[in-house]
Amino acid sequence: MDDRPRNLRAMLAEVKDLSELMVDLAYAALYFGDPDMAEEVGELEERMDALVHDMRSVCVMAARHPREADAMASVLQVISAIERIANAAVDIARIVTHRLGIPRELVADLSNAEEVSHRVRVRDGSHLARRPLADLELPVQTGMRIVAIRRDREWITDVEGEEILMPGDVLFLRGSPAGIVRLRELAAAPHWEPPTPPEDGTLTDLDRAIDVLVEMKNISEAAVGLAYSALVLRDLGLAAEVRHLEDRLDEMKDRLELWVLRAASDDIDPSPLRGLLHLSQAAEDLGDSAQQMVWLIEKHEELHPILGIALGESDEVAVRVPVAAGCPADGATLMELQLDVDPGFHVLAVRRGGRYLYRPRGHVELRAGDELIASGPDEGHPLLAARLGWRLEEDEDTGQERLEPLQPATPV
Repeated sequence: MDDRPRNLRAMLAEVKDLSELMVDLAYAALYFGDPDMAEEVGELEERMDALVHDMRSVCVMAARHPREADAMASVLQVISAIERIANAAVDIARIVTHRLGIPRELVADLSNAEEVSHRVRVRDGSHLARRPLADLELPVQTGMRIVAIRRDREWITDVEGEEILMPGDVLFLRGSPAGIVRLRELAAAPHWEPPTPPEDGTLTDLDRAIDVLVEMKNISEAAVGLAYSALVLRDLGLAAEVRHLEDRLDEMKDRLELWVLRAASDDIDPSPLRGLLHLSQAAEDLGDSAQQMVWLIEKHEELHPILGIALGESDEVAVRVPVAAGCPADGATLMELQLDVDPGFHVLAVRRGGRYLYRPRGHVELRAGDELIASGPDEGHPLLAARLGWRLEEDEDTGQERLEPLQPATPV
C-alpha cells in the first residue's frame, strides 16, 4: 500500500472511481455468475478500507480551527457515503460467493437495464488487438467502459489509458446496451443474443418482484449519479430529486418483499428468493448513500471546495450543458441522439422550466433551453457540448471550462 496517494483530493477522486468500479464488477459477477470476479470485489474492498482510513486521518489533522472543522465535516460525510456504496457492492458480490441463488429470470431481465454488463474476448487481428485503450476511446465509440480485464489468470481492475489490449484478453464492460453490437464488431466477436426468460404467458408474483428489482437497480444507480452531480454543481433541485428517488426505493423494497413472500408460497424452489431480498437491500443502501451526500446540500451545510474539485476529476465527470436553439439536439429525441453511445454520456436528468425530469427515456424530445445533467468520460465532454450547440473552451486565466456558442456555417 506504499503507492497510495497521500493527497486528499487524489484520494477522494480514487475512492469515488473505486466504489463505482466495485458496483460495476459486482453486478457483472451476478450477471455472468462469475465467482472470480466477485472475489475481486472483496479484494478491492481492502484497498477502499485503507484509503478511507487515510482520508479520515488527513481530515482530522487538517481541521485545526472550528471553521475548518465545519468544512471538513462535509468531506467526512461524503467519505462515509462512498464507503457505504462500496459495502453495498460487496453485499451484491456475496450473492455469488455465498451462492445465495438468483432466479434466471432476473439475469435475463438485467439485459434490459439502462446500463448493462457485457463480456467479450479480443480476437487476434481485430480492431482492438494490440492497441492502447486511449486510442480506442471505447466510451465515446460504443457508450461502454471497461470495468476489468482478465488476462490469462490475472485480473486488471486499475485500467488505464496506456493499457494495450492483447489477443485473448477478456474485457468486462458496463454501459449502454445499444453499444454492444458495435463493441463486438470492434473485437471481431461472433453475434451475441442476450439471455431470455422462459415465457409461459403468466405474470406471477416472482415476475413482478424481478421487474421491480431491475427498476430498483436503475433508480439506485441514477440516485448516486445525481448525488455526485448535486455536490459538484451545488444544485438544490438535484438534491430534492435524489430524496424523491430514495423514497421510491423504500416503497419498491416493501412491495418486492411482499411479492417474494407470496412467491415462496407457490410450488417453486425458494432458494433463489434469498438473492432477490439480498439484492433489494443493496439497492436501497445505494439510495441511502446518495441521500446521505445530498443532505449537505439540502441543509445548506458548508461544502469544502475540495469536494467539487475531486469529484470533478474522477474518471467520469458530471456536467451541465444547455440545449442551444437550432443545434442538432433541438427537436431530437434522446433515442435519435444516442448520446450514451457517442460521446458516451448517460443523461441523468433534464431540467426544463425549473423542474427536473430524471432518468429520461429515449422518447423524450429535447427543446432549446433544456439543460442536460449527464455523466460520462471527460474526453467526451467537448463532443457532447458540440452536439448541443456549444464549443467547450478553457479560460486561460482561471483554467475553468466555459461554453461558447458554435458559430453558424457561413453560406456558400
